[in-house]
Amino acid sequence: MEKIASFQKDHDTLAVGLHAQTDANAVTTFDLRLKKPNAGDYISPKALHSIEHMLATVLRNSAKKQDILYFGPMGCRTGFYLLTVRLDYREVLALLKESIAAALTLEEVPGNKREECGNYLEHDLAGAKRELKAYLAVLEAL
Repeated sequence: MEKIASFQKDHDTLAVGLHAQTDANAVTTFDLRLKKPNAGDYISPKALHSIEHMLATVLRNSAKKQDILYFGPMGCRTGFYLLTVRLDYREVLALLKESIAAALTLEEVPGNKREECGNYLEHDLAGAKRELKAYLAVLEAL
């Protein structure tokens, strides 16, 4: 079986930041790396879940919502994947800065009720905001 693109990268060399990982079938996959891989510091499951809800909601309500195909967490808990069409790196970087700033103003995690989420008890708004604030600082430096 062939290795998928994300397993072909040397994770020991991946830095925190924003990486355009693959471009196939007119879809670009962006690697939003919040934590250095294999460094022992990972996003907690509850914060990861909350960030997923927060940013998915904000991105899908943005001016670029028609270009967002998917936003979701990496199983290794070091970041997220954002799949887009028609957006280049600069546009995604600007969109993420704007979207994270908006997510940081949320007073509750969207979709955190039992009828809206399959694991509604596993959220951490404060932890999510800490992670997002740190990542926004990384994006601002790019």
